[in-house]
Amino acid sequence: MTLPDIPSYPPFQPRFPWVGRHPQTLRSFLFGGRPVIPSARSERIAFPMEDGTGDRLSGMLEHPAKPIPGAPLVVIIHGLTGCEDSYLVRDAAGYFVAAGLSVLRLNLRGAGPTRGDCTQSYHAGRTGDLEAVLSQLRESGTADRFVLYGASLGANMMLKYLGEQERPHVLAAISVSAPIDLARSSERIIQPRNRLYHRWLLKSMKREALAIPALTAAESNAVANVRTIFEFDERHVAARNGFDGARDYYTQSSARRYLKAITTPTLIIHALNDPWIPGASYLDFDWAANPRLTPLLPLDGGHVGFHDGGSWHLRMAERFLEEKGIM
Repeated sequence: MTLPDIPSYPPFQPRFPWVGRHPQTLRSFLFGGRPVIPSARSERIAFPMEDGTGDRLSGMLEHPAKPIPGAPLVVIIHGLTGCEDSYLVRDAAGYFVAAGLSVLRLNLRGAGPTRGDCTQSYHAGRTGDLEAVLSQLRESGTADRFVLYGASLGANMMLKYLGEQERPHVLAAISVSAPIDLARSSERIIQPRNRLYHRWLLKSMKREALAIPALTAAESNAVANVRTIFEFDERHVAARNGFDGARDYYTQSSARRYLKAITTPTLIIHALNDPWIPGASYLDFDWAANPRLTPLLPLDGGHVGFHDGGSWHLRMAERFLEEKGIM
């Protein structure tokens, strides 16, 4: 397929020694540290879920010293096994706060600080929780207009949310390294060349799941004994969330099937050499079918990497928001 020509966005150029899929992917984990967020004031917000579970989500609201008047709130949605303090969340929050935007670093259900307050967990298609958070922010007067920024699994959930119906309160969205075809991504991550990534991810997923307070002995045993992410999705995620197995979970939750219905201006960034997510998931989609989507698909960049001496994807997000009159 032919991608649209977008000359206003400079191409990604990796900076030595971060060249190639693995250096780009691992750089943040190994050398990223803890990005500073230059907030004038931070406050924790709780979001009780009104679904009978008693679960409570939470997030850190960051206020810039010199806010842009009338600007929407940026809601940052973390990836798999992430939380408000993940490198990619703090990196994005620091960038947007420095630019004058208020930011919410959201913890999805059962992630990070919410783990002890939740009997259930987030997953790639659990969009109702995002709607509940945005509704509570509007009802409380905290914000009435939003920019959504999602990374990895959180980006898939965000894109699905946008494609389910029109979201007039969301002015723009940015997706980075989303696994828009969950079945393809599941097949990719268990390949032998990804065994170290797979081992680390599965260990983190199992640790996160086993910390759920309401897990039964049978559920704990099932989680403890899975050997692949597919088995985890089959025996834990699908079983606890009403799906007919992992493949049904992947089919219903993959954002790809919702992309054509998105009406929100959305920047979609993905590196074609991402070791976890096949580039074919993006290359065989008809981008011309939805002019609201702006795809940036560089050859290099890894998984939520894009290191070029800075964070290329965040500069492209800023340029996108400038084009939309938000920054």
